[in-house]
Amino acid sequence: MAGAKTNERPGTRAVLRHCRLSAFKARQVLDLIRGRDADEAAEILRLSEREAARVVAKLLRSAVANAENNDGLDPEELYVSACFADEATTLKRWRPRARGRATRVRKRTCHLTLIVSRMPEERLARRRARQAAGAASRRARRVAGARRREAAARAAEEPTVPSAQDEAGAHVTEPEGAAAEETAAEEAPAEEAPAEEAAAPAPAQGEGARAQEPASEGAGPGPRSEEED
Repeated sequence: MAGAKTNERPGTRAVLRHCRLSAFKARQVLDLIRGRDADEAAEILRLSEREAARVVAKLLRSAVANAENNDGLDPEELYVSACFADEATTLKRWRPRARGRATRVRKRTCHLTLIVSRMPEERLARRRARQAAGAASRRARRVAGARRREAAARAAEEPTVPSAQDEAGAHVTEPEGAAAEETAAEEAPAEEAPAEEAAAPAPAQGEGARAQEPASEGAGPGPRSEEED
């Protein structure tokens, strides 16, 4: 069964006739937006670098305005149901060439037609669910970010308080340090006492040596007196 004719397709249309653009170039841009949502199609055309995208974007805005004002449709529920480019008249010009010859220049034109229609209910339901999910995720991210900022602000304002573990560690280390100091104080005199005892006998030995010297001196003259006798 043959499909609907071009001029019998349902929807709101906008037509641009005798556009100074070749149909081949226009079809490359129309293929990008066929079947897309009206908002998405407008964004694609805005980012396209082709000259035909500027013309098709104007045509899309005209079709959406016709659907909103003439048919009372919601612009957010529209999509590009059909778009096509037909050959139009060709302007023939001439360009001079070598040896007095001339070359024909063909300036192509086309008729652009763009039709927008309301989305089916199933597609609308999927789109609304997707939008609701996106809005919920964005709200969750905003709430999480706000809570993080509030926590950081409170942490910056509150003074630092030592924790229970730090206090327990301080109580444990203080007695240990005091006990170490007491042990060192007890060991120091014990080490000094043997040193003093070792140093004390030295003078006694020196005195004994000095005491023996006179005895030897006294014994010396005895034998010498006997020899003299």
